[in-house]
Amino acid sequence: MKKIALLITLAVGALLILAAEDFPRWGDAHAPANDYLSPYYIEKSLEETAVPNIVTAVLADYRGYDTMFETTVIFCAGITVLTLLRRTQRKAPKAVRPRPARQGADVILQSASRLLVPVMQIFALYVLALGHHSPGGGFQAGVILGASFILLALSYDLKTMLARLSENTLLRLSALGVIIYAGIGALCLLLGDNFLAYAALKVFGFSEVMAHSHGILGVELGVAVTVMAIMFSLYVDLASGGDLDEGL
Repeated sequence: MKKIALLITLAVGALLILAAEDFPRWGDAHAPANDYLSPYYIEKSLEETAVPNIVTAVLADYRGYDTMFETTVIFCAGITVLTLLRRTQRKAPKAVRPRPARQGADVILQSASRLLVPVMQIFALYVLALGHHSPGGGFQAGVILGASFILLALSYDLKTMLARLSENTLLRLSALGVIIYAGIGALCLLLGDNFLAYAALKVFGFSEVMAHSHGILGVELGVAVTVMAIMFSLYVDLASGGDLDEGL
């Protein structure tokens, strides 16, 4: 079996090396991306999307399908880790020496986290909203939100955090983010336009350009929700080995 896997790996590697010959040369000023795509994005993105941040306009509008499937990949990664690590039928636990209660340092850490976490979460919302105008957006906001929950889990303990944000809630939130993204695309279809063609949202009283801007904000919100839920879910499963018990 290992020999077959090695042969397949070598064959795929050879195909990739051969295909690389068809790519434009590194730094070629006349590559198709430099001749057609990049100038168009630079000149037209603000005019067509009302989003000054070109990166956000490209990711959520011109390459909206690609970003939606990137979000789906993140969701699938979280579900895969959960499937591999989560134990539905538990064996009898091994006898372990109970961990002594920690005092002193925890008070400082918990007090600091109570001050930091609200600031982190507000900043995450700021990064999400400001992604239209400067570096930021759904992926970055989701990571900051997820990190705030991980900080709480580290400051207190995993059980305390899961009592507030359970495994089932994390799964629902991770799916909800993908549903928000795909749902906006489906709404565009129902309004008679193409999937993720945000111009269809102008029926809600926006101009066509502002419909693009608000549609992009909606899908970025979906990205942030999925990234946040999957990031914290990965920590929960990896830190506890799938037991959702002690953690780090």
